[in-house]
Amino acid sequence: MLKKLFYRVLVAVYPILMTILFVFFLMNINNVGIENSHIWILSLAYCFCLYVFFIIYYGNKIGVYRIVEIMYSNALSLLITNVIFGLFLIVLLQCINWGFYFILLFIGQLVCSGIWTIVCNSIQMKIYGSHRILLISSDKKSAESLHKKLDNRKNRFFIKEIIYADSGIEKILDRCKEYGTIMIDDLNQDLRNSITNYCFENGKVMFMVPKIAEIIRKGAQTLHIIDTPLYVTKKYPLTIEQAIVKRAVDLILTGIATIIASPFMLATALAIKLYDGGPALYKQKRLTKDGKEFYVYKFRSMIVDAEKNSGARLSSGENDDRITKVGKIIRAIRFDELPQLFNILKGDMSIVGPRPERPEIAEQYYEELPEFKYRLKVKAGLTGYAQVYGKYNTTPKDKLKLDLMYINNYSLYLDLKVIFYTVKILFMKESTEGIEEGKMTAA
Repeated sequence: MLKKLFYRVLVAVYPILMTILFVFFLMNINNVGIENSHIWILSLAYCFCLYVFFIIYYGNKIGVYRIVEIMYSNALSLLITNVIFGLFLIVLLQCINWGFYFILLFIGQLVCSGIWTIVCNSIQMKIYGSHRILLISSDKKSAESLHKKLDNRKNRFFIKEIIYADSGIEKILDRCKEYGTIMIDDLNQDLRNSITNYCFENGKVMFMVPKIAEIIRKGAQTLHIIDTPLYVTKKYPLTIEQAIVKRAVDLILTGIATIIASPFMLATALAIKLYDGGPALYKQKRLTKDGKEFYVYKFRSMIVDAEKNSGARLSSGENDDRITKVGKIIRAIRFDELPQLFNILKGDMSIVGPRPERPEIAEQYYEELPEFKYRLKVKAGLTGYAQVYGKYNTTPKDKLKLDLMYINNYSLYLDLKVIFYTVKILFMKESTEGIEEGKMTAA
């Protein structure tokens, strides 16, 4: 217990350690007369700001994410916080040369942050160790998919054995005795309930792949009108007040972003036009709230008439021969998506929401997964829950589950969290991983 408490304290003090470096920085270069009382006020604000980004980017999830990811998350948190406070001090004190000192501060913090991450990870592994997992699955294909996804986390989450539902409940529970961690896949409800009750009764750690109905129920509210507990699901995903605030935030943030992005959009359009003489923009029919069709705008990253012969299909990634040289660059830095700011201003899209699918691809998904239409309960988004926690090639079922988690747990805080987290995945190559060669969709 003391070891676990020590580890949790070590994680919690991270923002304080970085703030101490910030205070040391202020006190040693303070040649412009900031009062000591103001330094401490600034330091408290700095610590709070850093803590917010530290949590948003999951810098505290030591052992859950890879060391490199934790370092990247913390570097991003420090960078954003330092830029905010650096600009504030430069504007407030009219001291331009402070920019250089903030760079030195950032480098020093990165070194300390890296050491902190390695130390915390070592302590965490000694205290908690790794999870040796018994996976209980309904079929081989689903089990292999989960095994593959967890493969790059095997130092922490290692699937030791797989047993299938058709083995029978007695054999399954007998194998459960040998493991401290159980993972259950998409099983039938009776078997799922039996294993859940067993794990709860015997103190087993249990990971569960949720069903679509379970995600919907998770967003339900508790109601006590009789002496039997009741859950009530929402009739509409967003209340009128939430819809008004969401639209206002969309207009304000998108208006500012459009002004800032205008020079970059102009340069991108010019580069595309000069490369092959084709149109800089192209429009494509997509689906938004209640299945309404609209045209989404993008900068053209593929050759002209890219789908003339092959028809509608998703990109297979870097090796897609339809993508131009300019297209590869603007896709890597996400500039191809910038014209969608105008879709948001028009009201067809929101900043955050399920990414809009093409009608013909959506129809293919509906054939195997009719519930995929549930994503259309809110406006389509420039970014979304499935984008920040999934990949470009995430399966339709997993994409639906992620988007339903957003829809059923909507809040302004969640929107802001997704927006900030989008900044992180912009520079993560795996988030844009294409579909397999020869496939038309992610199904």
